[in-house]
This record gives sequence, structure tokens and C-alpha cells, in this order.
Amino acid sequence: MLRKDQYLLAGSVCLFIAALWWSLPHPIVPLILPLLPLAILVVLALPFQVVLMFVIFSFFRLHEVFPPLYSLKIPLLLSLASLAALGWHIGISGKIRLWWRKELTYISIFFLLVFIGVIMASNRPVALAYFQGVYWKIALMTFSLAWLTRSEKDFSFASVTITVAGGIVGVTALYNKASGIGLVEETRVTIGRALGSVLGDPNDLALVLMFPAAFALSLALTPGIGRFPRLLGMLSVPLLFFAVIATQSRGGLLGILAVFAVFIYRRMQNKLLFILLSAVGAVLIYALAGISDRASGGSSEAGLDASAKGRLYAWEAAYKMALENPFTGVGLDNFYANYFYYSPHWDGLNHAVHSTWFGVLAETGFLGLFSFITLIVVLFKTASNNISALSKLTSAPGYMLACAQAVYAGLLGTIVSGTFLTQGFTWPIYIQAALIIALARQIDSQKAKT
Repeated sequence: MLRKDQYLLAGSVCLFIAALWWSLPHPIVPLILPLLPLAILVVLALPFQVVLMFVIFSFFRLHEVFPPLYSLKIPLLLSLASLAALGWHIGISGKIRLWWRKELTYISIFFLLVFIGVIMASNRPVALAYFQGVYWKIALMTFSLAWLTRSEKDFSFASVTITVAGGIVGVTALYNKASGIGLVEETRVTIGRALGSVLGDPNDLALVLMFPAAFALSLALTPGIGRFPRLLGMLSVPLLFFAVIATQSRGGLLGILAVFAVFIYRRMQNKLLFILLSAVGAVLIYALAGISDRASGGSSEAGLDASAKGRLYAWEAAYKMALENPFTGVGLDNFYANYFYYSPHWDGLNHAVHSTWFGVLAETGFLGLFSFITLIVVLFKTASNNISALSKLTSAPGYMLACAQAVYAGLLGTIVSGTFLTQGFTWPIYIQAALIIALARQIDSQKAKT
């Protein structure tokens, strides 16, 4: 026989459904609501997968690659699900145990400097808008990914999912190129430009395509993993390579060359031959990309091209911003708004900084740049140690080794491309940092067991 509290619960649920259906008079509402308990169970059972999917949608912008998904607010739903899962498992169930490493200290210092820069920003509303809309999620998910990636299955899922997401973006980019959709300067491919997507900029698209290339290469070349992941890697490598080529981004080309170079260098005994092949390969790829045919930065421009001049002017402006604000910079996402006041050359338009290093310098000052460079050095050292430690193990988990090689090559590619691409406050570095730290933690745990 039902108790009063059960009657009350049932009545409350019915009233909630009725109220929701009244406010949203759509026939699908009462069909979806009964599935909510199942959705909650899935979210609580798979916190790592939910958090990773939020990162995937936020970085690869899959809801903008496929416009029909745009109105479904998938990133928002995944963000709410991620926060709920983290809150439940950290605060209530205790299944997620927090731990700390020195790398997290360095990244926390940089996050703190960025936050102080937001408070002291020359245009605080702009800085707050970017911090509230993007950067706090990056910061939170960096720690979340590091704490949640705890097994070989997690590293496997991350590597495969990142490669698949990159392949989806790559296919769309090549389709757009072949169909002449959203081309910039008549030759450079974009995605979702009509929607105002981040992928509507060829340089940002190149960054998004370059990031999974490291994972695809690692899956293709690392022994000890299944046939499907290796086949996925083999198919994705040329796909991502030619998609980057289609963006005609010099930063993207530098980045993907660096990614390939890491894997070739580790497998080639003759280093002199490696240097020779790298130089020849760089020239061939430059010619294949058709950068000389670009409307900006092509061979039609005599002397120093407009694209290069624009970057030099932007970098000079960034230095002046840091010189005037050495400890805080002008604030997060404030370079563009301050370009007019610090640029030696004004052509009637504000410009982006087009450099990770100068972007961090301008928006966090000399102190922030020093902290950022220190963090990168620490991450490289840890990533290298991870590969060495896993290579020495007689029964090293294949997926962990594949992920370790991918994040090392990917971090190098991201930093090399950072000469021309602004990515100090976007997802790639922080995703790689989280996986590097998680790998180091897992390796230490395995060593402790042996």
C-alpha cells in the first residue's frame, strides 16, 4: 500500500510535467520527460565520457559543422550534465578522489594570473564576457579531465573520440573546398562562416584540424592496439593532412609538419637524412598548399606581404601593451579592442594578434608570459618522461603509449604553430595538459603497484 510521501512524490512529478507541458506546449515533451531518470543514470555512470564529449563539442564545434544540431544547445546540455556529474561524484558519492601534482600548481598559477588580468582589464566587460562564456569552462575541464582519466579504457576512448571528431571536421572541410562553400580569399576553406562559427576563420580551422592529426598518427603507428583504431588512424591521417592544406594557413602547416616530424624523428636512425627530408618536405607542402596563390600573403605581393606586415604591426602593439601593463596586461580577449591605441600602423580596422606568445604577452603581461612559458616547459618534460617510462615497461598498455606520443607531438605542433596562430586561451593546450598530467599520475600508480 502506498504511503503519503509516495503519493506526494507522484503528485509532484505529475504537476511538474503538467507545468512544463503548459509552458512548452509541444507533443514531444511528455515523451521525453520519462527518459530523464535514465539520462541522469547515464550521466552519473559515465562522468568521464560526458566531460570529454562536452570538450569535443566545445572545441570541434560539431553543432556548427552540422547546422541542424545548432538549435539543440548540445554544448549547454553537456556542460550542465558535466557539472552535475562532477558535483555528485566529488561531493556526494566520493567516487572521484581529487589529487595534486606539480603540473597542476603551474597551471593554477597561470589561471590565477589570467583571472587577475580580467579584474584589471582595460575593457572589463569584454574580458568578463570571454571569461564567463569560454575560459572558466576551459579551466574547470582541464582539472576535470586530469582527475577523471584514470584507466587505459579512458585513454583509448579519448584518442579514438578526438580522432573521429577531427575526421568529421576534416571531411566537412574538404567537401566545402570541393563545393566552393564559405571560401575566404577565394581559395581558403572554412566551416560555418555564415553562422559566425570559430571555424569560419581558416587559421582557427587549421588549428582544430591539426590537433587530432597527432592522435590519428599515433593510432596508426603504435603497436599493441586493436585493428579498428589503427585503421581509423590510417584513414584519418591523409584526410586531416589535406584538410589543413586546404586552409592555406602557414601556422597550420608549420604545426602539422612538427607533428609529422616528431613521429618520423623517433623512428629514423639517420638524423642528417631526417633534416634533409624535412627541408624537402616543407618546400613540397608549401607548394602543394598553394600559399603563393593566396590573395593575402601570396607571391603577387612584392616584398614583405600584407599578411606578414600585419602580424609585425600586431606583435609590436602587443609588446607595447605589455610594456605599459607589465604585471596584468590589457586583460583577457582585450588585444583586439586595444589595437588602435598601441599599433604603429592604423588602416581603419582592429586586428587579431595572430601569435600565441604575443597574445599571452599582451593580455597577461610579462609575468603571465613567464608563467605560461614555464608551464609549457614543465608539460614538455612530463610528456617526454611519460613516453620514456611507458617505453621501458615490458607490458606497456598500447593505448596509453599511443596517447602519450599523441599529446607530446600535439603539444609541439600547437606550440610551433603558435608563431602564427592565437591559442593561448583556447582548448588545445589545456586538453593536452590534462591528458599529460593524467598519464603521469597513472604511470606513477602503476609503478607503485610493482
